[in-house]
Amino acid sequence: MQSSQLPPAVKHGFDNEKYLRLQSESIRERISEFGGKLYLEFGGKIFDDYHAARVLPGFQSDSKINMLSSMKDEAEVVVVISAFDIDENKLRNDIGITYDLEALRLIDLFRDFDLYVGSVVVTHYEGQKSADAFCSKLESLNVRVYKHYIIEGYPSDLEHVISDEGFGKNDYIETSRSLVVVAAPGPGSGKMAVCLSQIYHDNKRGIKSGYAKFETFPVWNLPLKHPVNLAYEAATADLNDLNMIDPFHLEAYDVTAVSYNRDIEIFPVLNSIFEGIYQESPYKSPTDMGVNMAGHCIIDEQIVIAAAKEEIIRRYYWVICGKKRGTESSNSVRKMELLMKQADVSIDDRKVAAAVHNHPHVNEMPVAAISLPDGTIVTGKTSPLLAATSAMMLNALKTLAGISDSLHLLSPSVIEPVQGLKTKYLRGKGASLRVSEMLIALSVCGTTNPVATAVMERLPDLRGCDVHSSVILPDEEDRLFRKLGINVTCDPKYPTDRLFQDL
Repeated sequence: MQSSQLPPAVKHGFDNEKYLRLQSESIRERISEFGGKLYLEFGGKIFDDYHAARVLPGFQSDSKINMLSSMKDEAEVVVVISAFDIDENKLRNDIGITYDLEALRLIDLFRDFDLYVGSVVVTHYEGQKSADAFCSKLESLNVRVYKHYIIEGYPSDLEHVISDEGFGKNDYIETSRSLVVVAAPGPGSGKMAVCLSQIYHDNKRGIKSGYAKFETFPVWNLPLKHPVNLAYEAATADLNDLNMIDPFHLEAYDVTAVSYNRDIEIFPVLNSIFEGIYQESPYKSPTDMGVNMAGHCIIDEQIVIAAAKEEIIRRYYWVICGKKRGTESSNSVRKMELLMKQADVSIDDRKVAAAVHNHPHVNEMPVAAISLPDGTIVTGKTSPLLAATSAMMLNALKTLAGISDSLHLLSPSVIEPVQGLKTKYLRGKGASLRVSEMLIALSVCGTTNPVATAVMERLPDLRGCDVHSSVILPDEEDRLFRKLGINVTCDPKYPTDRLFQDL
């Protein structure tokens, strides 16, 4: 084990309690402005927003859902999913499930927070059999289902869109609360169109209602090239989103605000739709549509800048590894290289990556490094007993527990049967234990060795830590680190030169 002392880990740069208070107050104000009913398009991740937690240290990954939960008596949720995504079995890559299953998971998660899920809307419906099957499944689960259709000429043919043959042909969603949160499994589901369709129907029924958008990034009142906003571009490199100065906001208020290209491009059309429904638009800019108070809750900008720069480097590693796997394009890599230059960072500014690259054995075998909460860097390398990440994890846990590196915790009577299972029965190509196998072995050893138990009990202390590997990790190991809340990056290199990588 190698370790070196670094400066203490960063402290909070974001006031989460202030954020929850200001955000809920802002939403309530917007509800009041529209006469008591607001359709709130929710962008980004409502649950487990780890990007925001990494970029804004102090932001809690469950902040958004906790904020909504504080308004549960006023709110209901409408989940939107595109029939195209159902038909194409579109996958949410970060958790490995299809959008239709993610819609069901979202409903369960909202209910876990005691939020009322009123219905599901299937958009872009054209009679797809897969969508019909999904609707039937929802109805069998006592979930109300509505269908919205493809509107010819949407959104630019205003005369047709704002008519009985446009929005008017969509099912009207029956809602009962003042705040209707419109959420989806992912981008492109049609959340905005659902909100606008509802406003059209409400207006015909004499119901006053409005629309607003809730997205954390880009942060409108930070500079265009602020690392936090650059980190947002890095997170959406595959979508080719671009942060831009909102020209409509600048013209209307002589105030610089940051939005992004898609909202700026669509705003003139949205403005015309609002005018067609309301006779006048309630908004003068895309920034006006948002209810984002994150920028008001940064309490230490230097901490936030450092965290955002670290995130940009992480994203760079994720993209170049994705390119190696064939899941990312050369355009995404080029965009990340540009963002790295704009943020003035390099790959070895990531200290765990530098520790791996400077390891004396990195050219001979896989090596991994982790940065502990106090800044200590601990490394591990592959051996006949443990994979590099397993050795690193065990060394890290022993360091946190104050256990000597020379003390062996894994009993041969436990390890040998596991290795035999891998090589003899599961036909594994190597006997070295991966992280999950090492942790299972350590927990079994804990039944007879209290020191092993004490080491295992330090596992939660690794949440939020950073890891780097000299080789691309197996998917199952990547998922395990994600469950543990550990941020992993890898060099874009496979463990072997074989064409088929059995990861």
